[in-house]
Amino acid sequence: MPDLSPDAWTAIALSFKVAAMATLWGVPVSTVLALILARGRFPGKALFDGIIHLPLVLPPVVTGYALLLLLGRKGPLGAFLDQHFGIVFAFRWTGAVVAAVVMSLPIIVRAIRLSIEAVDARLEQASGTLGAGPIATFFLVTLPLSLPGILVGATLGFAKALGEFGATITFVSNIPGETRTIASAIYTASQSPEGDAEALALSVIAACIGLAALVASEIIARWFRRTSS
Repeated sequence: MPDLSPDAWTAIALSFKVAAMATLWGVPVSTVLALILARGRFPGKALFDGIIHLPLVLPPVVTGYALLLLLGRKGPLGAFLDQHFGIVFAFRWTGAVVAAVVMSLPIIVRAIRLSIEAVDARLEQASGTLGAGPIATFFLVTLPLSLPGILVGATLGFAKALGEFGATITFVSNIPGETRTIASAIYTASQSPEGDAEALALSVIAACIGLAALVASEIIARWFRRTSS
């Protein structure tokens, strides 16, 4: 493993920062969306489900371009946030967090939804008959029983956010120290003949992190299955 440049280490650190923030924001949002999909009954549910999972089938560049149109300085939402709150996402590391959230959301939602659907609805109904409202039932019954799916989803979402490239580079570009994550650092290094060794080293690091996340998610799932049996 060759010595990595300071820029490469910065990219690794930024990737962990972006992935952690994306997971922190993505898990609560995904939990709400998963609950709606698992327990909700409303017209257009299939379309709503499709929109949530659309980033899985769209080219990541398309997702990044859509974010740029929406949240760029001249986009309808981006211009509003910039003018009224001074919040800018385009070409900032916070924009990389937004892109990572959008790209990892379907994976997290899927894991949590399956976990919520596995919860016996009769337990939730029993909680209601004992006087608990929907919110109390969710926090006291549904959420604890869905914890395995939440943890697995968070782990896989973190790994997905850590390796996100297409949407990120389209939305926030590839700015060293600001938006250059480990994926874009690999791309940058691979464009130079002298950067092959660094690109390979970063690729190995990224593969190890991804594999560790997959193994961790499986261990978590097995542990909960053993404890609940």
